Amino acid sequence: MAPEQTPKAGQSQQDKKAWGGVFTEATDKRVELFTESISYDKRLYHHDIVGSIAHARMLADVGLLTAEEFVSIERELLDIEKQIEAGNFEYTTAKEDIHMHIESELTRRLGDIGKKLHTARSRNDQVSTDMRLWCRDAIDRLDTLLAGLQRAFVGRCDGDFDVVMPGYTHTQRAQPVLAPHYWLAYVEKFQRDRQRLADCRHRVNTLSLGAAACAGTSLPIDRQKSAEYLGFESIGRNSLDISSDRDFVIELAFDLAQIALHLSGWAEEWILWSSCEFGFLKLPQGFCTGSSIMPQKVNPDVLELIRGKTARVVGNLQTLLVLTRGLILAYNRDLQEDKEPLFDSFDTVSAALELAAGLVAQTKLNRSVIAERLDRGWLDATSLMEYLIRRQVPQRTAHGIVGRLVRLAMDRDCPLAAIPLEEMKTFCGEIDADVFEILGAANAVRAMKSYGSTAPDQVRAQIEYWKEQLQK
Repeated sequence: MAPEQTPKAGQSQQDKKAWGGVFTEATDKRVELFTESISYDKRLYHHDIVGSIAHARMLADVGLLTAEEFVSIERELLDIEKQIEAGNFEYTTAKEDIHMHIESELTRRLGDIGKKLHTARSRNDQVSTDMRLWCRDAIDRLDTLLAGLQRAFVGRCDGDFDVVMPGYTHTQRAQPVLAPHYWLAYVEKFQRDRQRLADCRHRVNTLSLGAAACAGTSLPIDRQKSAEYLGFESIGRNSLDISSDRDFVIELAFDLAQIALHLSGWAEEWILWSSCEFGFLKLPQGFCTGSSIMPQKVNPDVLELIRGKTARVVGNLQTLLVLTRGLILAYNRDLQEDKEPLFDSFDTVSAALELAAGLVAQTKLNRSVIAERLDRGWLDATSLMEYLIRRQVPQRTAHGIVGRLVRLAMDRDCPLAAIPLEEMKTFCGEIDADVFEILGAANAVRAMKSYGSTAPDQVRAQIEYWKEQLQK
């Protein structure tokens, strides 16, 4: 990508407006600064050039450009792209946006031939096309990053397969689970994110070119050709809708917010787990920072910022929702404000996904700490209740019996397995010696049977499933 450059203030006569024919007064420089978008939409340069080449090719196909004119336009647009990527392209607020910068440079080079490029299109359908091309690439990049994070979680599963951990509800110990069951829970969440993105991509992948300003054009264009050249799946059917539609931007912003929420929940969990109070995890120091005053501190700042930056991503979605409320058909300049929130959300989530994959791969479980505390919290209580249910004790009755046994264990500060069999029988005569086969966290895990549970055979099957899926 080209180095960031600060656009210069308007440069009067040499930067005449492409739309200025009806105007007799110069644009106030304050207006130029207020209305410019080149400071952020310059990142669309590649998509603008790709879209413009496809448009020019279509114009040549229908006879609105000669073959020679198309070759000249394509050659110069590709050279302009190289100039931008090399950091040798000058930006100015007088030219407003990336579209006018590229077109004006093309016109400077080719004269009247360059002026023909904008035939049968408006900046309204042009910017919509550029945004759709950018969103399509952004979705593909996000899918790659999400798959990488999924692989990082799955990559832990075999090595952590023997680790039993407490599962939580209401932030209280609930039932024991295998560590890979935790990891695969996040794989499932990120898979739903990938599915949402794939679904969004279908709606993104619709051609806007040909809508022109809002009513289409009387010129003999071929929108099907444009769609083929740009790889769009479908063609927008209503020119008024095309000019005003930013549903695809909002949808992608929502998908980004949902990814951020999943990352934030994971980050919060690992922040807690890495504290002395939990001690489940040892985070890699390369992903932590220290304190300027407390020499002992190893702070989970990356995780905290992943959690914190989620607020920005959710806020960007809110910005886009409010931006588009109540806008009448078709294009309104308000829609210029759609880019910064979306770009920021994409940049933020992309960076978080890259860091998350590294953290997941390099973090270590504190096995001894987990094992030492595992039988605290009576994680096997539900398994004992289900043991009684299998002996025809009604669920509500079994629940009450086990509750009283847990109360006894609490009073004695001991695990359920430490209560003698004879004493257990005084609570329920259906309890036999085989009860000790399901008591204890590890036994409770092995007792699970249902599909999707933390039973070792179920978890092993899911690990193999995800290994196969993520190879595709």
